[in-house]
Amino acid sequence: MPSPLIVPLNEIPTTVLMGLDKIQQMIPQRHEMQQLDGILMFDTEKKIAVGYKDVTDSEFWVRGHIPGRPLMPGVIMCESSAQLCSFYFKMCQPELGNRFLGFGGMDNVRFRGTVSPGDRFIIVVKNIKIESRLKVFDSQGFVGEKMVFEGRISGIEV
Repeated sequence: MPSPLIVPLNEIPTTVLMGLDKIQQMIPQRHEMQQLDGILMFDTEKKIAVGYKDVTDSEFWVRGHIPGRPLMPGVIMCESSAQLCSFYFKMCQPELGNRFLGFGGMDNVRFRGTVSPGDRFIIVVKNIKIESRLKVFDSQGFVGEKMVFEGRISGIEV
């Protein structure tokens, strides 16, 4: 059974709040490893960020991850969510300069559906711990109204 929604889907804006330029100012991933295209919501009071990845036929994994029926690998879903966590962290602490949130681990990960070329993969994260060296976020991913991914992401300032 999926976890309760971090944000009701009807409350997620469709208008882009911050684009690729802002994302690239905050996180270091580029080229094939850039897995975040835009930010739809950023709320420090609620400790929530919502971003997305528009999945295209030109993704590096399409050719080999199930030829004839390409499916976004679960590890890429996790990476997209981790990049949104790092974005949230840097937006809250811009004084850290070139430091970012490195992947520390994941717990309670579940894959509940598929992401394919042509889909918009919506990612929702909620910060549940940022005060110590270890930062922790709950994360959910959606295609349309279906939750396709969830997990708890831990990160460490690098």
